[in-house]
Parts: sequence; C-alpha cells; structure tokens
Amino acid sequence: EVARRVQPAVVSIQVSTPSARGEGSGIVIDPQGYIVTNNHVATLDGAADRADIDVVFSDGSRAPAELVGTDPQTDLAVLKVTDVQNLTVAALGDSDDVEVGEQVIAIGSPLGLVRTVTEGIVSATQRPIALGEATSDGDVVIDAIQTDAAINPGNSGGPLIDGTGAVIGINTSIFTQSGGSIGLGFAIPVNDVRTIATSLMEDGSVRHATIGVNARKADNGSVEGAEIVNVRDGSPAKEAGLLEGDVVTKVGDRPVRSSDELVVAVRRAGADNDVPVEVIRNGSRVELTVRPALD
Repeated sequence: EVARRVQPAVVSIQVSTPSARGEGSGIVIDPQGYIVTNNHVATLDGAADRADIDVVFSDGSRAPAELVGTDPQTDLAVLKVTDVQNLTVAALGDSDDVEVGEQVIAIGSPLGLVRTVTEGIVSATQRPIALGEATSDGDVVIDAIQTDAAINPGNSGGPLIDGTGAVIGINTSIFTQSGGSIGLGFAIPVNDVRTIATSLMEDGSVRHATIGVNARKADNGSVEGAEIVNVRDGSPAKEAGLLEGDVVTKVGDRPVRSSDELVVAVRRAGADNDVPVEVIRNGSRVELTVRPALD
C-alpha cells in the first residue's frame, strides 16, 4: 500500500546531450511542478552544462523539464515541469526521527527499470560519505542515511520512504566493487533536502557553512579526528585560533572522527552561530569557539 501510494510521485529522469545520455530518478515535491533529484543525474556527473531533460511519470506520460538549480556540494538538483496537471506530490517526513533498524522502501528506475521497489532497513544514520573528488564548489560530502535496500545505478535521485509513506531521504550513492548493489546504499536526509531544495527554488543557488580549513583524517594511532592541513587567511578558523596540525575531535555536541565528518558537522552547526570546537594540540585538549560563515 505504501508503494502504491508513493509511486505516482516518483519520476524517471532522462538526460541527453549530442554526445551522452544518462538516466535517474526523482520525486515531485511541489504542486507547481518542482522535482528534486541528484546533481549528478541532472548534469551527467557535471559534464553537461546544458542538456535536454525529460521527465517520465508513473503513468507513462512525458514532459520536458528545466534545470532550476544545483548544489554540487550535496549532490542535489531541482527541476521544474510546466503545464502538467494533477501532479502527485510526495509527503516529506522528518529525517531527524529516523532510527537504525526501521523498515524502509526505495523506489526508482535502477538500470532503466522504471517503478522498481526494493525494501530494507536503515543500517546507520549520520554517516559522513564523500561522493567523489572535491570540486571547485567544495567537498562533495553528505551526512547520509545508510540502508541495505537494494540500490543500483538509476535509483539515484529517487526516494527512500519510511513505513508511513513519508520520504526520509533521496537515494544518491552506493558502495560496490562489482557495480551492483551489495547492501550499502546512502541517501541524503530529507531535512537537508527540504532546506536545500527551498533555496534552489527561491534563489537558484545555496550556500553552506564553513570554517575555512582543509583537513584530513588523523592517522597517528593515538587520536581520532580531523587533522587541520591548512587554515585560510581571514577565515573563521583563523580568527578562532585554529592551527595547522590541530586535530578536531568535536564540533558542538557532535564527535568528529574524520575530515568528512568535520565538513558535515560544520554545515549542521550553521553560519553566524558561536560553536564550541574541541581540538587536540600537541597532546593536550583545547577548547575554542568558532563562528562559521557562509561559503
């Protein structure tokens, strides 16, 4: 029943240029025709600045879509179709309430097979996942919901749904050595999706909180965290007294165990708020206060 209720809000997305084609999934989030999907779906992994985008609905009808805006840092994009009547809009849930072990459903078009439904459980939350190389827009990192529902190429941009039929995430990535699902799928939490999609719909762009550092996972055997590689001049980190070689172990109430987790922890803390940051410096614990800024 949950799948039957949500499927009409799920779309297949076909993207083409004269030299390349790609496909993925998406979800209708607004009756005005706004659809959220992955940036890598809408832009062919960033290779297509301008592409023809077609949206195929669950009843087989098709409509062209325009690209409203993208956020490469979180791999999200918003499309818009016009003159499409009686759109079914997905119900968005609360990803902060998601619990490990709860049952979830993924709907999408894996390998081009539209209206495919898979089931599993949430196997982890707040899993910092780097989606690829850093871009000019910053680190491509999400604070993912991990699931063992089967996710394959083509599921990207489709919804992860809880037992009530509410969308709790947008499926975006898998870990695999074979190219197919091995039970490690990752979804962008819907609370992040809601905030970013709203900015894209209203402004066409989005900005994220940053403290102005580059970091790497601490690898000295005695402490776990994000080791500061450099601090940019004039950055919030510089003003707060962060130094190269400091190992960040906590931002606010969130433990930091890697450079990816530092990125998402700062984004979660938000800009223009004083945030306590705990670091290990020369073997001693030091507490600083940092005020992140928008990138």
